[in-house]
Amino acid sequence: MLVGILVVLIYVYAWRERLKNGRPVTTSEATALINTDAAIWLDVRDASEFKSGHMVDAINIPHGKLAEQMDSLEKYRDKVLIVVDKMGQHAGSAGRQLGNKGFDVRRLSGGISEWRNQSLPLVKK
Repeated sequence: MLVGILVVLIYVYAWRERLKNGRPVTTSEATALINTDAAIWLDVRDASEFKSGHMVDAINIPHGKLAEQMDSLEKYRDKVLIVVDKMGQHAGSAGRQLGNKGFDVRRLSGGISEWRNQSLPLVKK
């Protein structure tokens, strides 16, 4: 019985941590949020990766600079922030930082790699 309780507690903890990092969304869910003007893209890749291809109207704040530039996102507090990275490696920690500051956060499942795999449009600078 104690082992069962432990397993349930571990599951609840993992589920809760996953939500604190921002609930993952698929490309179609993210696109629906963007198209209804309920969300914005927040790309946390480096500037060079961002310039090689990003979503239309995406905001680029590299993962390492997110904490110091978070104030620039205050004007988007009423929107969902969809965090995009290369393959999902930094979206969780970025989502946690934003969530701790009270932002409504989602993470794009698979990152920009999944977006490209589905041949969805990108803007290049």
